Amino acid sequence: MPAFDKSRLPSRHVSVGPERAPHRSYYYAMGLTEEEIARPFVAVASAGNDSAPCNITLDAQADVAREGVIAAGGMPRRFNTITVTDGIAMGHQGMKSSLVSREVIADSVELSVRGHCYDALVGFAGCDKSLPGMMMAMLRLNVPSIFVYGGSILPGRFHDRDVTVIDVFEAVGKHAAGACPLSEVHELEKVACPGAGACGGQYTANTMACVAEAIGLSLPNSNMAPAPYATRDQIAHAAGAQVMELLARDLRPRAICTRAAFENAARVVAATGGSTNAALHLPAMAHEAGIVFDLHDVARVFKETPYLADLKPGGNYVARDMYEAGGVYMLMKTMLGAGLLDGECLTVSGRTLAENIDEVTWNPDQKVIREVSNPLSPTGGVVGLTGTLAPEGAIVKVAGLHRLQFEGPARVFDCEEDAFAAVEARAIAEGEVIVIRYEGPKGGPGMREMLSTTAALYGQGMGEKVALITDGRFSGGTRGFCIGHVGPEAADGGPIALIENGDPIRIDAEAGTIDLLVAEEVLAERRERWAPRVNAYGSGALWRFARNVGPASKGAVTHPGAAAERHVYADI
Repeated sequence: MPAFDKSRLPSRHVSVGPERAPHRSYYYAMGLTEEEIARPFVAVASAGNDSAPCNITLDAQADVAREGVIAAGGMPRRFNTITVTDGIAMGHQGMKSSLVSREVIADSVELSVRGHCYDALVGFAGCDKSLPGMMMAMLRLNVPSIFVYGGSILPGRFHDRDVTVIDVFEAVGKHAAGACPLSEVHELEKVACPGAGACGGQYTANTMACVAEAIGLSLPNSNMAPAPYATRDQIAHAAGAQVMELLARDLRPRAICTRAAFENAARVVAATGGSTNAALHLPAMAHEAGIVFDLHDVARVFKETPYLADLKPGGNYVARDMYEAGGVYMLMKTMLGAGLLDGECLTVSGRTLAENIDEVTWNPDQKVIREVSNPLSPTGGVVGLTGTLAPEGAIVKVAGLHRLQFEGPARVFDCEEDAFAAVEARAIAEGEVIVIRYEGPKGGPGMREMLSTTAALYGQGMGEKVALITDGRFSGGTRGFCIGHVGPEAADGGPIALIENGDPIRIDAEAGTIDLLVAEEVLAERRERWAPRVNAYGSGALWRFARNVGPASKGAVTHPGAAAERHVYADI
């Protein structure tokens, strides 16, 4: 067990010297001994709560991590942060809180660590925004840190097939189309989510869990193990012990999460057909490390990366199948062999990515992960777009799509509710390009996901018969020709704000373009008439977010990031 000199650690400010006697009295009140107070203080941050199945095992896992910290010579200090669970917030005003929660999670972890002068951090998260939020805090604080994912849910079984919550969302659309009786929807909703864990497909939570391993912040092959599996406790204990090794070596997140590591992470997102939300969260995480890695950088990496993992929603398998096939490192084995990853990047194991991958033996019998020489498609499952409709860029998931070009007349809605009502009423015509605007980071505010609308379209059989464009976001579970993150957003007077019903729009996901086919002089006239909209939020967290948030192309961040910092917390 390494010896630690607390005179060089942040926790000295609350535990060392006669002037800290009042501070130590609080630790004695909590049952700590003099020897335990002399140890490094390790924050164990959990996003555990009763909000959704993604989070209900996190506190128990965090308690196991505490045991690992103690065994390795540290003193764990556990605290909790919030989550907003997208599956429950979806389809109503609650979704405006989702992206805002990412910032609140990062801020709350930062403030707790700063306020109590913790020396290292083990963070547990299970639901979409809590994963990037926790990793953003790690990069912001730059204390030795390990990220632990709570694990995915096991698939439900319905009529002899595996199902996820996305099947329930799509069943709502089928019911609206008269193709699914209400009794079947009711039967499905009872079995789709059989227990603890995050949504099982390659939706946002599992996408960002893959990112955590690829970028080096999680222990090798730790994140695909489903939440109910006993191995999750072993992973939690190992993380608690390993963070003490990182503290002894002073190996910090910014030394791990280099620009090359961010490129590795983006490649893994593309190779798994992951959530378009990664194109929002990777830039935000890079921002915390002082690295410029925006939507265009992410899109460039996506374009160069083959689609290899046959995962839902575009494919056939769920996270449990990925785990049984060998996990993220099995995928990275073939990617590194083909020169698609930088193997010299460090990881929280203390070894390089290549050294970790070297311990993995390729499994030719598994069906989930293709070799690079035999991809599902030659380019990634997610594509960046730019053009006259989106000068700052946009993003589309093409994994599983049968067509990559679309042209049609615009059908414009100024909020998601109006669009969803039109979909439910079967008032959308085949060939139309649905435009949902004023749902961006500032305009929403909060940049809502549109899963209820897109799933309803797919359930009606319209998933690839229409296109949908928004300055908001899509769930990782979204299927169909759906373009999000359009920038500049409507609230900033971007071209999306100037579209009128019937305007022709052309999308080419193969060429990477999205264009509004309206003469510039016509748009100039419309721009003269355009006036900013006032949203419904004049106070509170959503008002504050709208006042501070930047463009989606740069991660929808709310502060200047590491480039403007005057000191790093870990060095206090």
